[in-house]
Amino acid sequence: MKRLLFITYFALFFLLSFSFYFLFAAGQWEELKSEHFIIYFTSQNDNFAREVLRKAEEYYSTVAEDLGYVRYSNFWKWENRVKIYLYAGHDSYLKATNKPRWSHGIADYSKKEIISYVWGQGFLNALLPHELAHLIFRDFVGFKSDIPLWLDEGVAQWEEKAMRNVRKNRVVELARKNKLFSLAEMMRLDVRTFAGESKDEINSVNFESDRQPQSVKGNDVVDIYYLEAFSLVGFLVEQYDPRDFVTFCRQLRDGKNIDDALRFAYPASIRSVDDLEKQWKNYIADRR
Repeated sequence: MKRLLFITYFALFFLLSFSFYFLFAAGQWEELKSEHFIIYFTSQNDNFAREVLRKAEEYYSTVAEDLGYVRYSNFWKWENRVKIYLYAGHDSYLKATNKPRWSHGIADYSKKEIISYVWGQGFLNALLPHELAHLIFRDFVGFKSDIPLWLDEGVAQWEEKAMRNVRKNRVVELARKNKLFSLAEMMRLDVRTFAGESKDEINSVNFESDRQPQSVKGNDVVDIYYLEAFSLVGFLVEQYDPRDFVTFCRQLRDGKNIDDALRFAYPASIRSVDDLEKQWKNYIADRR
């Protein structure tokens, strides 16, 4: 299995590298640079590339500020700038990356690269801030520590600001239906490997005393997971000093388990995962 994964990864790396080299050699990539980003694009998409560059710099500042990383925000300069590759259309993107048709973009966090195509507001307002949030978060916490997946994904979901109110309302509706998960389930689940057609059922946590917890399966598990991850991060960012969130993430980065990290960052109110769940449930209940 490991050999197969290595071969697959190497093949994808070779395919992408060859594709980029071919376009450069053919003179089809053009380049725009800013303080923190380099945009590679095809000549007919100059206006879109300039808008991507402008929005990327904007997100660079707002994501770092939202997450309380302002003092840490002086990164991604010179040779460390993030590279964003924009293919002319979906078909050329799919051909170059060999991704499934539902894919609209990929990010390589270790190489600080985002690969996508020209597709308007969906890219500018959703995929771009989402992937940049992942990059900023991982630059801060690194890859070696055992960071909960819900925290990583929650940060990225939170930074899609155009969707915040919609997602907040959806979480409230899920709470009314008793269809949100316990934090124990959120810690256990790895939705990256969860098959949408899976018949495995996940039991929800009880929000309404007069309703029974629900069994959730299939694609609903993935949808609820991402919404709940968004809500948990939003709770920590909005209800407490952003510096506490930075402290929490730093403690995880430095090797503390999640209970110890919470206890260190929020000593007066959240001393364990159980406390976090209770406080978060109260936060959601106040919005129903």
